[in-house]
Amino acid sequence: MDIRKVKKLIELLEESNISEIEIQEGEESVRISRHPNGATWHPQSMPQYAQHAPQQAPAAPAANTAPAPAEDTAPGTSYRGEAINSPMVGTFYRSPAPGAKSFVEVGDTVKQGDTVCIVEAMKMMNQIEADRDGVVEAILVEDGEPVEFDQPMIVIA
Repeated sequence: MDIRKVKKLIELLEESNISEIEIQEGEESVRISRHPNGATWHPQSMPQYAQHAPQQAPAAPAANTAPAPAEDTAPGTSYRGEAINSPMVGTFYRSPAPGAKSFVEVGDTVKQGDTVCIVEAMKMMNQIEADRDGVVEAILVEDGEPVEFDQPMIVIA
Protein backbone atom coordinates (compact mmCIF):
# COMPACT_ATOMS: atom_id res chain seq x y z
CA MET A 1 0.00 0.00 0.00
CA ASP A 2 1.29 3.42 -0.93
CA ILE A 3 2.75 5.34 2.03
CA ARG A 4 0.96 8.51 0.84
CA LYS A 5 -2.37 6.72 1.31
CA VAL A 6 -1.35 5.69 4.83
CA LYS A 7 -0.35 9.28 5.67
CA LYS A 8 -3.67 10.55 4.31
CA LEU A 9 -5.54 8.00 6.48
CA ILE A 10 -3.62 9.21 9.54
CA GLU A 11 -4.58 12.80 8.74
CA LEU A 12 -8.25 11.81 8.34
CA LEU A 13 -8.16 9.98 11.67
CA GLU A 14 -6.63 13.00 13.44
CA GLU A 15 -9.26 15.36 12.00
CA SER A 16 -12.23 13.20 12.99
CA ASN A 17 -13.78 11.77 16.14
CA ILE A 18 -13.12 8.17 15.15
CA SER A 19 -10.53 6.24 17.12
CA GLU A 20 -9.60 3.55 14.63
CA ILE A 21 -9.76 2.87 10.90
CA GLU A 22 -8.94 -0.26 8.93
CA ILE A 23 -8.61 -0.35 5.13
CA GLN A 24 -8.08 -3.37 2.90
CA GLU A 25 -6.95 -3.26 -0.72
CA GLY A 26 -6.70 -6.71 -2.21
CA GLU A 27 -4.52 -8.75 0.12
CA GLU A 28 -2.94 -5.72 1.77
CA SER A 29 -4.55 -4.11 4.80
CA VAL A 30 -3.69 -1.42 7.30
CA ARG A 31 -5.23 -0.57 10.66
CA ILE A 32 -4.57 2.81 12.24
CA SER A 33 -5.61 3.45 15.82
CA ARG A 34 -5.27 6.45 18.12
CA HIS A 35 -4.58 4.09 21.02
CA PRO A 36 -2.15 1.20 21.28
CA ASN A 37 -3.57 -2.26 21.97
CA GLY A 38 -4.37 -2.72 25.64
CA ALA A 39 -4.63 1.01 26.36
CA THR A 40 -7.34 1.91 28.82
CA TRP A 41 -9.79 4.69 28.28
CA HIS A 42 -9.23 7.91 30.13
CA PRO A 43 -11.48 10.93 29.54
CA GLN A 44 -8.62 13.44 29.32
CA SER A 45 -6.66 11.37 26.80
CA MET A 46 -9.46 10.49 24.39
CA PRO A 47 -11.89 12.56 22.35
CA GLN A 48 -15.58 12.55 23.21
CA TYR A 49 -17.56 10.07 21.16
CA ALA A 50 -21.12 9.82 19.98
CA GLN A 51 -23.68 10.68 22.57
CA HIS A 52 -26.92 8.74 22.42
CA ALA A 53 -30.19 9.98 23.80
CA PRO A 54 -31.56 7.43 26.24
CA GLN A 55 -34.85 5.77 25.44
CA GLN A 56 -37.76 5.73 27.82
CA ALA A 57 -39.58 2.70 29.15
CA PRO A 58 -43.12 2.88 30.51
CA ALA A 59 -43.29 3.73 34.20
CA ALA A 60 -44.18 0.90 36.57
CA PRO A 61 -46.62 1.61 39.42
CA ALA A 62 -44.85 1.91 42.75
CA ALA A 63 -45.63 -0.21 45.78
CA ASN A 64 -44.43 2.62 48.01
CA THR A 65 -43.51 6.24 47.49
CA ALA A 66 -40.16 6.28 49.28
CA PRO A 67 -37.01 6.21 47.12
CA ALA A 68 -35.54 2.74 46.81
CA PRO A 69 -32.23 2.07 48.56
CA ALA A 70 -29.16 1.49 46.36
CA GLU A 71 -29.09 -2.25 46.95
CA ASP A 72 -32.78 -2.62 46.05
CA THR A 73 -32.24 -3.60 42.43
CA ALA A 74 -33.86 -7.04 42.46
CA PRO A 75 -35.84 -8.05 39.36
CA GLY A 76 -39.53 -7.37 39.69
CA THR A 77 -39.01 -4.39 42.02
CA SER A 78 -41.45 -1.58 41.26
CA TYR A 79 -40.24 1.99 40.85
CA ARG A 80 -42.27 5.13 40.46
CA GLY A 81 -39.80 6.68 38.01
CA GLU A 82 -38.94 5.89 34.41
CA ALA A 83 -35.93 3.87 33.34
CA ILE A 84 -33.11 5.06 31.13
CA ASN A 85 -32.56 2.11 28.80
CA SER A 86 -29.36 1.17 27.03
CA PRO A 87 -29.40 2.43 23.44
CA MET A 88 -27.01 -0.36 22.43
CA VAL A 89 -25.35 -3.62 23.42
CA GLY A 90 -22.18 -2.91 25.39
CA THR A 91 -20.56 -2.61 28.81
CA PHE A 92 -22.04 -0.34 31.51
CA TYR A 93 -19.73 2.01 33.42
CA ARG A 94 -20.81 4.24 36.31
CA SER A 95 -17.73 6.51 36.19
CA PRO A 96 -15.57 8.19 33.55
CA ALA A 97 -12.46 6.19 34.49
CA PRO A 98 -11.53 3.30 36.79
CA GLY A 99 -11.39 4.54 40.39
CA ALA A 100 -13.11 7.84 39.54
CA LYS A 101 -16.26 9.12 41.26
CA SER A 102 -19.51 7.75 39.79
CA PHE A 103 -21.54 10.02 37.53
CA VAL A 104 -24.62 9.49 39.75
CA GLU A 105 -25.65 7.76 42.97
CA VAL A 106 -29.10 6.77 44.20
CA GLY A 107 -30.73 9.91 45.60
CA ASP A 108 -28.78 12.35 43.38
CA THR A 109 -30.74 15.05 41.56
CA VAL A 110 -30.07 15.15 37.80
CA LYS A 111 -30.98 17.62 35.10
CA GLN A 112 -31.87 16.77 31.53
CA GLY A 113 -28.60 16.39 29.60
CA ASP A 114 -26.49 15.36 32.62
CA THR A 115 -24.28 12.34 31.93
CA VAL A 116 -25.47 9.43 34.08
CA CYS A 117 -23.26 6.59 32.79
CA ILE A 118 -21.18 5.31 29.88
CA VAL A 119 -21.92 2.35 27.64
CA GLU A 120 -18.84 1.05 25.86
CA ALA A 121 -19.59 -0.55 22.51
CA MET A 122 -16.90 -1.65 20.06
CA LYS A 123 -14.23 0.26 22.02
CA MET A 124 -16.24 3.48 21.74
CA MET A 125 -17.25 5.22 24.98
CA ASN A 126 -20.83 6.51 24.62
CA GLN A 127 -22.00 8.95 27.27
CA ILE A 128 -25.61 8.34 28.24
CA GLU A 129 -27.50 11.44 29.34
CA ALA A 130 -30.58 11.94 31.48
CA ASP A 131 -33.57 12.61 29.25
CA ARG A 132 -35.42 14.51 31.98
CA ASP A 133 -34.94 16.25 35.32
CA GLY A 134 -35.44 14.13 38.42
CA VAL A 135 -33.92 12.09 41.23
CA VAL A 136 -32.00 8.85 40.68
CA GLU A 137 -34.25 6.21 42.20
CA ALA A 138 -32.26 3.08 41.33
CA ILE A 139 -29.18 1.89 39.47
CA LEU A 140 -30.10 -1.46 37.99
CA VAL A 141 -26.72 -2.52 36.55
CA GLU A 142 -23.40 -3.12 38.30
CA ASP A 143 -20.29 -1.31 37.08
CA GLY A 144 -18.54 -3.26 34.31
CA GLU A 145 -21.53 -5.51 33.55
CA PRO A 146 -22.70 -6.13 30.00
CA VAL A 147 -26.00 -4.54 28.95
CA GLU A 148 -28.36 -5.46 26.15
CA PHE A 149 -30.16 -3.12 23.77
CA ASP A 150 -33.14 -1.48 25.54
CA GLN A 151 -32.15 -2.92 28.94
CA PRO A 152 -33.17 -0.62 31.84
CA MET A 153 -30.04 0.78 33.53
CA ILE A 154 -31.02 3.72 35.75
CA VAL A 155 -34.43 4.78 37.10
CA ILE A 156 -35.15 8.51 37.43
CA ALA A 157 -38.23 9.61 39.39
